[in-house]
Amino acid sequence: MNFPMDSDFLTRPFPAGRLAANPGNMLGSSDDRTSAVYRRRMSVSTPHQPLRVPKTVALIGLMGAGKTAVGRRLAQRLGVEFADADAEIERAANATIAEIFAEQGEPFFRAREREVIKRLLANPVHVLATGGGAFMDPATRALLRERAITIWLRAGLDVMLARVMRRNNRPLLNAGEPREVLDRLMAERYPVYAKADITVDSVDGPAEVTLERVMTALAPYLGIPAGVTP
Repeated sequence: MNFPMDSDFLTRPFPAGRLAANPGNMLGSSDDRTSAVYRRRMSVSTPHQPLRVPKTVALIGLMGAGKTAVGRRLAQRLGVEFADADAEIERAANATIAEIFAEQGEPFFRAREREVIKRLLANPVHVLATGGGAFMDPATRALLRERAITIWLRAGLDVMLARVMRRNNRPLLNAGEPREVLDRLMAERYPVYAKADITVDSVDGPAEVTLERVMTALAPYLGIPAGVTP
């Protein structure tokens, strides 16, 4: 499979049939094509009133930390939309992350990741789930820290291992034994993840448990007085 090599491939329109089949999945673009963004509206009603969110909320962390599961619920709770950077890259490239890694390599993927996150951050306030390596890139990290409230979902090795082993789409795990790979990534990345605005421990169990922790930590950024449940 050949992937586009030029830097603007993420802004190219999809075939008409694909857009017609999924009209709500891709919105707008800069200069009518600046913000080709994958946004997912939450269809489940919530008893909570939408809150005033000053900036996009970006979730960072290793694979298996719960960024997508918690992010979708957080977007619903905040009354904003949800975007997944990895899902947007896959849609634009018409290939999976694993395929991009295998055929073009990690540097190519990271460059595309940087571009799509920049475009996502130009969109209205939303919740953004980023890939595990996104915050490690200095340019991407600077953009996230400038334009978003960054939340590190910090998870323990056993919790992440149990989660990632349920799926086979984690290309970095192909580099060795999964536990050893995750342990190495934790040593390399956790000191950088610690530069996020907020750190929340992602615990074993339902995503709603971690969601409540995120909401409590996020409350000061939403102008919610101490002691008030958001």
